[in-house]
Amino acid sequence: QVQLVESGGGLVQAGGSLRLSCAASGRSSSNYVVGWFRQASGQEREFVAAMGSAGWIWYADSVKGRFTISRDTAKITVYLQMNSLKPEDTAVYYCAARTAPLYSGAYYSPNEYHYWGQGTKVTVSS
Repeated sequence: QVQLVESGGGLVQAGGSLRLSCAASGRSSSNYVVGWFRQASGQEREFVAAMGSAGWIWYADSVKGRFTISRDTAKITVYLQMNSLKPEDTAVYYCAARTAPLYSGAYYSPNEYHYWGQGTKVTVSS
């Protein structure tokens, strides 16, 4: 069973930056895709970014050029560096993971992920 714990959320002014972390435990030697999703109040959960075991990366158009997903060399922690934050980025951000082939394509739907963290709140003030 994979456990995911997010951290790093908070309150920031528009134009500022935050770095979210997703610490994983209980992983097997399988290959995984780890994704970040967000859910604003009253909205559906939406894809933000994901990274596969082979290092391939996918971003939502709304965050391209502002957000960067990365991981540590042990592949235990996945990060989401968020720059040039906008009020519309305000949401609860979730880390998610699923097993996948090493060279898999992207998984954009939250329904395609098997493991979820508890979420961390990001509030961007104008």
